[in-house]
Amino acid sequence: MGKNQHITHNPNGGWNVLGAGNSKPTKILPTKQEAIDYGRIIAKNQKSELVIHGLNGKIQDKDSYGNDYCPPKDLIN
Repeated sequence: MGKNQHITHNPNGGWNVLGAGNSKPTKILPTKQEAIDYGRIIAKNQKSELVIHGLNGKIQDKDSYGNDYCPPKDLIN
């Protein structure tokens, strides 16, 4: 499993796609949606999670593309 990808606001403008544990962003994009789309591609390729943060830094959403240890209850038989 690869590094989780975090979408965070860049104080200089735009939105970061940042691998977990990295000090520098993989990419800085002008809009949050562009950063989410780019981060989603990386997370799918690495079978990891996409973690989306708001302007205040708090986590707004998570999407798992790997082996989810806690799958949604509606998918469990």
